Amino acid sequence: MASGTELAHGPTPGEYIAHHLTFLNNTGEPQAQLVNWGLVNLDSLFYSVILGMITVFVLYRAAAKATSGVPGRFQAAVEILVEMVADQAKGLIHSEQSRRYVAPLALTVFLWILLMNAMDLLPVDLLPRIWEGIYASAGHDPHHAYMRVVPTADINVTMGMSIAVLLVCLFYNVKIKGIGGWAHELISAPFGDKLILAPFNFLMNIIEFLAKTVSHGMRLFGNMFAGELIFMLIALMGAAWTGVNASSILLAFGHVVAGFAWAVFHILVITLQAFIFMMLTLVYVGQAHESH
Repeated sequence: MASGTELAHGPTPGEYIAHHLTFLNNTGEPQAQLVNWGLVNLDSLFYSVILGMITVFVLYRAAAKATSGVPGRFQAAVEILVEMVADQAKGLIHSEQSRRYVAPLALTVFLWILLMNAMDLLPVDLLPRIWEGIYASAGHDPHHAYMRVVPTADINVTMGMSIAVLLVCLFYNVKIKGIGGWAHELISAPFGDKLILAPFNFLMNIIEFLAKTVSHGMRLFGNMFAGELIFMLIALMGAAWTGVNASSILLAFGHVVAGFAWAVFHILVITLQAFIFMMLTLVYVGQAHESH
């Protein structure tokens, strides 16, 4: 049990949350400006790349071990996911040639985001504490050992993925309709093919692309950030232990019950958010194949 001196020097709830919400970046200091193009969140980059490699490896192993006979549990699970994504793609993208590329992309996106979201189920202090020990052993101040482990709780990651989806949509707009056909669509829809309406049509189409991209990334970020914050608040309930007394026992009990309940509910959230991002990717790419 911690002594009164140790408790007095411990972080306040606000400091605890602020520390856990600070990214490990290339400057070594918390982000001071709202927009800083020279700043890179190394923790988000590290975990997203590692989990992306795991996703590709799992899919590769499933393809390499696929057999025509009775499938094992692993192959059956992957086949269920493949069929689910293929069915969704078939209903949204009518070009079979495009589905051959878009469906695998959607499957990879779903599994990748699912793994990144699932990092939220790890104990809040597990990886940050390990990083603190490594940071301190290297002779650095452990109070500056920042580490966030849920890449999708970083708006840079989610917006980066939504921008990548936008680029795929622009590619298919040009590929399916041609540069001239797409340019004509930009100035003729949705208000009509009249020259005087061309500026308004163009403006509305640009707003549509921007709105879809921003909402696509912000939806995933908002849900995962909120989930991460709730886990931190639940962790603070357990950290409020001051000895064997009624308030500490109640908080410890609430910490266990709330943590378990939120983790079970969060399994649905992380799966649903990955599915929604995948479905919106298919919807937006499907729209790129259709004319207004």
